[in-house]
Amino acid sequence: MSAENHYDLVVIGAGPGGYIAAIRAAQLGLRTACIEKEPELGGTCLRVGCIPSKALLESSFLYAEASHGFSAHGIETSGLRFDLDKMLARKSKIVKDLTGGVRGLFKKHKITEYSGHGRIDGPGRVIVKAKDGSEQALGATNILIATGSEVSTLPGIEMDWDYVGGSTEALSYPEVPKHLVVIGAGVIGLELGSVWKRLGAKVTVLEYLPRILPGVDADIAKRALALFRRQGLEFELGVKVTGARRNGDHCVVEAEGREPIHADRVLVSVGRRPYTEGLGLETVGITLDRRGRITVDDHLRTSAPNVYAIGDVIPGPMLAHKAEDEGVACAEIIATGYGHVNPDTIPGVVYTEPEIAWVGKTEEELKEAGIPYRAGSFPFAANARAKALGQTDGLVKVLAHAETDRVLGVHMIGPKVGELIGEAVAAMEFGASAEDIARTCHAHPTLSEVLKEAALAVDGRELNR
Repeated sequence: MSAENHYDLVVIGAGPGGYIAAIRAAQLGLRTACIEKEPELGGTCLRVGCIPSKALLESSFLYAEASHGFSAHGIETSGLRFDLDKMLARKSKIVKDLTGGVRGLFKKHKITEYSGHGRIDGPGRVIVKAKDGSEQALGATNILIATGSEVSTLPGIEMDWDYVGGSTEALSYPEVPKHLVVIGAGVIGLELGSVWKRLGAKVTVLEYLPRILPGVDADIAKRALALFRRQGLEFELGVKVTGARRNGDHCVVEAEGREPIHADRVLVSVGRRPYTEGLGLETVGITLDRRGRITVDDHLRTSAPNVYAIGDVIPGPMLAHKAEDEGVACAEIIATGYGHVNPDTIPGVVYTEPEIAWVGKTEEELKEAGIPYRAGSFPFAANARAKALGQTDGLVKVLAHAETDRVLGVHMIGPKVGELIGEAVAAMEFGASAEDIARTCHAHPTLSEVLKEAALAVDGRELNR
């Protein structure tokens, strides 16, 4: 193998984790290549996930506000309508601009891009199979698996990837469905269900569990359910879906103990599974755990020497920002011997209206672990900025250790809390106490004052309630 085909690091997958890892490795002086099987870079998040969904969430929110919220501000509208084709075109342009930006960053950092399916072919060797079937061998001192995840489904669901599909299809419906059935009340289902509800669809969410948003603080999830129902989304909890299929120009969804549901479209959002198919893991002795994930140690190393893995293919939340931080840490470990990601300070966000955000432990987790804590909360209804915005639903909750006052978790539901959670993450990363947040001056009037008041409430001394 020629020297020009040998790299210090070969990254398989150009999603958020993979492309960020490649950039950081190149910054640290490693000769780096990145393999991507899709025509565009950026992975699921950038192409058909996080970014396009947020574009549609913003467009649909503005339409809903113009339809129902502007009158409270003395702004009257008549003859309001939306152009779905333009909404989808705007979404696509944002994606195109950003994927093109990643390719520009590869050129800037002199990262070699290979288009095709990458697979490991024994120690230090990676094969790139192009779409035309041709293969090219690369030498690699280090290999990083960053192949992400794919849509999970359920027994009995017949996915045609059109009428019955996943998030990718739900981002590009050619018309607003009269009735959309969402299977799964997790983040993806609630976000995309909200988009189509705002644009006029009847949305029915079916969830197997007796609650929505598993893993989110139970109090926050309960409040979210009430608010979503008020917005017109219909929820049926504790429902076991046994089948879903296309039937001509509509869909049929079947569940235990109830009549079949007829709908125009079905969105299956029951989670994602690691994408490890055809990666040649067996050629270096890597096996998967019972959930199909690659096991790694604290330094993101697999059981095979000089083979690393990050993002959705390893345990932990399937979040783009987790993958990015792991990508940086992995590149630094390879280049310098040190890199770190704190799993306790990875935030989560649901971009519904209102938004939901959290970091750290929930009350349920603290109780189960027997950790003594104090909780303080403060509502947006008592915040001047929220009142001026006309967005007063929700609250912020701070959980602090009962003995040390160290912040253990922060949970939010309200306007723009996806932005506010950053302060809580930084506070926890630096080991802050609730008192530290409470004594930090926050500009007035801002939404961030709700976090300060919640921190004050841990000690029972909130000032504006």
